[in-house]
Order: sequence, then structure tokens, then C-alpha cells
Amino acid sequence: MLGPTNKDGVIQVTAVPAGPITEQRSLARYPDVSGARRRRWIGDLVGSVAVAGLAAVVALWVHDGGVQAMHDSAGILTGAGRLTGLVASYLLLLQVVMMARIPWVEGIWGQDTLVRRHRLIGFLSFHLMIVHIVTITIGYAATGRTGFWAELVTLVLDSPGMLLATAGTLALVLVVVTSIRAARRSMRYESWHLIHLYAYVGVALALPHQLWTGADFTASPLATVFWWSVWGLAIGSILLWRVGHPFFLSLRHRLVVEQVVGESSDVISIVMRGHRLDRWGLRAGQYCQWRFLGAPGWTRAHPVTVSAAPTPHHVRITMRLAGDGTRDKAAVPVGSRVLVEGGHGRMTAHRRTQRDVLMIAAGVGVTTMRGLAEEIIGERPTDGPGGVHSPSVAIIHRIAGPEQMLFGREFAALAARGNLLVLAATGHRHPELSGWWGGTARVDPAMAVRMFVPDVADREVYLCGPTAWMAEVRTTVLALGVSARCIHTEEFST
Repeated sequence: MLGPTNKDGVIQVTAVPAGPITEQRSLARYPDVSGARRRRWIGDLVGSVAVAGLAAVVALWVHDGGVQAMHDSAGILTGAGRLTGLVASYLLLLQVVMMARIPWVEGIWGQDTLVRRHRLIGFLSFHLMIVHIVTITIGYAATGRTGFWAELVTLVLDSPGMLLATAGTLALVLVVVTSIRAARRSMRYESWHLIHLYAYVGVALALPHQLWTGADFTASPLATVFWWSVWGLAIGSILLWRVGHPFFLSLRHRLVVEQVVGESSDVISIVMRGHRLDRWGLRAGQYCQWRFLGAPGWTRAHPVTVSAAPTPHHVRITMRLAGDGTRDKAAVPVGSRVLVEGGHGRMTAHRRTQRDVLMIAAGVGVTTMRGLAEEIIGERPTDGPGGVHSPSVAIIHRIAGPEQMLFGREFAALAARGNLLVLAATGHRHPELSGWWGGTARVDPAMAVRMFVPDVADREVYLCGPTAWMAEVRTTVLALGVSARCIHTEEFST
């Protein structure tokens, strides 16, 4: 049950540990140590293949006479335009593969890392595409002794596939503009996601241009095989993992809404019933893209985390009604069919290398920790330097007030079953007084964490909350001796 709020604004859930936390620690390593090494090795290999593909683009351009054609100023501009166009095309296709939701790719790097690299490569490929358009137009204009704008109009209207390529370029411009952080923050998630799908349209519209007028695409059999292979990989990845796999999951597991529960004034849980969910492979801590058929806004998928360990017949998600499309979910009728894509994310129990765990979450981010805690405390005891003990889980839940506490009764029930402690750090944030911890009292977050979890350096740490807040928490736990490889993060937007 919940205890009273003390002068520092802290609520503690009564727990029933097998013994003091300091006596429960274990340095036992989980099997994922070797798995982590294997993922790093595979990641390095796949990354090397991607870089080798980029090198192959340049090598094929050289092999097919790209350098020899740069014999005058017009040739230099035209050659540079062709090379930048080829590199931009390759990087665009690489982005498509990165974001195709390929499970083993996400398992290696994680969705957050893939998104960051996707963003970096996206802006790079876009700028190269602009350079391609400008330089090749100037080069052709110099060769034909015409003006830039006259040559550009001629290229667009007279060259095969160029009208489609122009439309594709405009679609990519729209995607890039809305990907700027200031623009992204001002948009609803669903609107931004819909616009972002135009990237696929932009890439697809560029293919006819590359086939019909791209001399480097068909300059040699080797170049043709290479480019068709890259295009085939990109298109196949999208069709298989963004279309085929979600359709198969939804058809196989036949999810329907069984119950909609209000957890607080602005948080709901949706319980779904399904068929053979134990064969899904969904883990506590992961998230999926959900569509509830027949409900308002069903055409727009929304990413929501699993908030309880999945069972063979039920899965539960919990979300904040933040006004970005999630408010429609409160009106989901019981019995609605569900389309699902996932699970995604690496915030899972099996990836950790330490037996014991510290979880730190802000607000609704605790939904991720709820399912993780249930799975971890249910694991069998593990032998280690401290002896044979069941895993110990400590949770710090950062909230503005007691009314935002989620799953209080459920955490108390879990604490009665296993070694679980939950601390709610309450109060509005005053960075000058308490940093990320919050509250009006002067609190050193590092000292507070160490008092609650003395063996923090020997634990795996899971974080979930706003990006800037998690960066502060990460700095704290690193200073407390936690290894960077033992810190797992999941971001969410409010």
C-alpha cells in the first residue's frame, strides 16, 4: 500500500523483500553478455557492409568513366552532379532499409539509435540531392550554352522520368522541412507521421528517372546488378516488414479490445484479448503501433508501450491522453478489432547483464517499468558472489503529485510476491534545488539515489521519460559508478 508523503515529497510503496537491499545484491552476469558481444560484432559487420556499398557507388562511377568525363569545367560540374546524385540515391535507400522495422536490425542498434542515424543520413542525402540538381543543371547548361533556368525547365519537361522525379523531390522537401525540430514539436504526432510517409513516395518517384536517364545505372552489367540489388533490398524490406508482417500478426493473433480502464484523470489502459499471444514474441517493456478499428482516428497508428507482462491470451497497454490523437482512444468500443505492428524497442529484461535492476521513470514512463518489473521479479534465483537470490528491482517514479501515481496497488501486490521497492519522488521540478528529482526541498539526486539503492553501481538501470530529463538522470547514475553499457533508455513525448 502507499505510505504517507514525507517532508521531502516522497511516497514509498510498502515492499516485502527477502532481505535488505544491500544484502541482496549480486554481480552475477546474465547470458546476454555474450549476446551483447555478438550483437556488437554483427552491428560492426553490417555497418561495414553499408560503408562498403557507399564505396562501391563511387568505384562504379570511376569504373564507368566518371573521372575521364571531367575534362573541362562543364564536365567537372556534370560529373560532380552525377556522383552526388548516385550517393544521394544510395543514402536515401539506406534510410529506407534502416526504418523498415527489420527486427534483427532494431535488435542490434535499437530504434533510438536508428532514428538518430536516419536523421543524420537523411539531411546529408537531401543536401547531396540539392547539389546534384544544381551542379548537373549548370553542367548541362554550360555544355549547351543555355541559361540555368532554361536548362532546368528543359530537363524537367523533356527528359524521361523527370516530372516524376520533380514531384518526388518536392515530397522529400516537405519531409525534410517537417523534420526540423522546431517544426516537429509544433505538429501532432499523427500529422507528422503521415507527412513522413511521403518519403516513400519521393524515393519511389525517383526510380523511373534513374532507370530512364541515369547513365550510371545502366553503364555496365555490374552497375545494373548493384543498383537493382539495392533497390530490391529497400522495396522488399518495406513490403515484408512494414506491410506483410503487421498484416500477418493481426490476422494470426486476432486482437480485440476487452476492457478500457481509467488509471487516472488523463491516463487509460486498454486490455486486449487475443489468440496464442505467447507465440508473438512480444516482451514486457516493448511498444507497438496500434490501430483500433471502428474507433475515432483508427487510420492513424500510435506507438504505445506494453504495461503488463503479456500472457497467452491478454496484453495491456497504458497511455496518457495527451491530446495528440490519444484522446480518441478513450472512446474505443469494447470488441473493436485491433491492427498491430511490433513489438519494437530494446527495453527488455533479457538484454541486461546484471541480475538486479534500478528503474527510473517520469510520469507515464512508468508504464514501461510496470511490465518489466513483473517479468524480472518472477525470474528464478541466480547464484552469484552474494549467494543465490531472486532478482531485486527498485523503481523511482518521478511525478508532480500523488494523484499522478500509477499502478500503486499493482506494485504493492508485486512487492508481496518478490523483491520490489517503489519510491515516488513527488513535487514540481525546481532544478536549482533538486535537479531532476523534483520537489521544493534541497535534494542532491545522486545522494538520494544512493540512499534508496546503495548498490546502484552493481545494477542494470532502465530509464524512461523526456529526453532532456533522461540525460540528467543518466549523468547522475554514471557518476554513481553504473557502466554506460548497463543503462537502457526509452523516450516518450508528452
